[in-house]
Amino acid sequence: MNKITDFIKNRITIGGAIISLASILVVFSLGFLAGNANGIKVAGEQGSSSALSQFRLFSRSESVDFGMFWDVWDLTKDLYYKDITDEEMLNGAISGIVESLDDPYSVYFTPEEAEEFNSDLSGTFSGIGAEIGKEDDYVVVIAPLSGSPAEGAGLMIGDYILKVDGADMIGASVNEAVSMIRGEEGTDVVLTIARDGVDELFDITITRGEINVDSVTWKIQDDGVAVVEISMFNDDTTDLFRQAVQEITSAGTTQMIIDLRGNPGGLLTEAINIAGFWIDGATVVQEKVGDEVQGFSAGGIAWLKDIETVVLVDGGSASASEILAGALQDYGVATVIGEQTYGKGSVQEYYEFDSGAAVKITTAEWLTPKGRSIHKVGITPDIIVEYTLEDYEAGKTPQLDAAFDYLEASR
Repeated sequence: MNKITDFIKNRITIGGAIISLASILVVFSLGFLAGNANGIKVAGEQGSSSALSQFRLFSRSESVDFGMFWDVWDLTKDLYYKDITDEEMLNGAISGIVESLDDPYSVYFTPEEAEEFNSDLSGTFSGIGAEIGKEDDYVVVIAPLSGSPAEGAGLMIGDYILKVDGADMIGASVNEAVSMIRGEEGTDVVLTIARDGVDELFDITITRGEINVDSVTWKIQDDGVAVVEISMFNDDTTDLFRQAVQEITSAGTTQMIIDLRGNPGGLLTEAINIAGFWIDGATVVQEKVGDEVQGFSAGGIAWLKDIETVVLVDGGSASASEILAGALQDYGVATVIGEQTYGKGSVQEYYEFDSGAAVKITTAEWLTPKGRSIHKVGITPDIIVEYTLEDYEAGKTPQLDAAFDYLEASR
């Protein structure tokens, strides 16, 4: 990260202000009844589409005088030189309330943004196929999805998206960036990229397509090692993983690799279910609210407890991926190989309103079974193996190679 930080600080100046880096936001998807998505708990529908009059009536506080708020509201309506609707102003006001938390994971969604937010965990959507986040004022690639147009065009984990079709993304929200990057299948979008190890900005043209995410794929190598890639935790991940386990155990496999690299997360319940194949009945993750801690356990049968397992992770492994990797590491049922993970370990509650709008508020943080915090820290691999730009350009796979070498040495 140091190289890209220095590159951006030293080379990019917008309007005379030098730009810098810091905290992270990831926008993930949510299934309303499917479970917890990346620590997001569905808290149900609230409010109404006619909230404005109610808000004006009940906007009172013992410590805050809302009179100035309504004075500014009325002045804006009367004096602003362009037409603006009450709905636009209300959305802006609510966004401001959430933004005042200075928490990148707490977000207000307009009805249109909420619809997009809810759409992706079905496993099929249109776009470039990449999870993106926010570092201070900058849009960053968390992970291109396996087999996606983004991956095919060469977009990489950690790339900074500075422009979309020439429009400046400095200071843009993730929702704004997503709305510009998404588009009709078959159309092109041009991203201006800053990348660690590359001295100049460059453009990547990506043709949008329908993204069909196979959340679990697997194969058994000639040497008998099973390789299972989990690209996201969707609502079908447990079922697909169960199919993989049936095939793997029927083949008599004794060693396996779980590849979570570039997996940005998804439904937390699916990650807990997957952990249950190794640690039946034990705590997989803990939720900490203040001084109170509650554990969540896995059910099912630990079919894989006697199979030697390696878990591959990298900087694109986030949230539910980190929970799975951390749990298997804590119980000593897997060896984690790769690079430090992303570090997204906070809990958000998600409220939907009758109007279609929604709000996501951080309420707690996730801990591993041994009480390790994930948030802003990530999971440290047992064996650290870097994947460099030179490896990528040369087609090398040092992390996967290290996993095979580790398993071979233990036979």
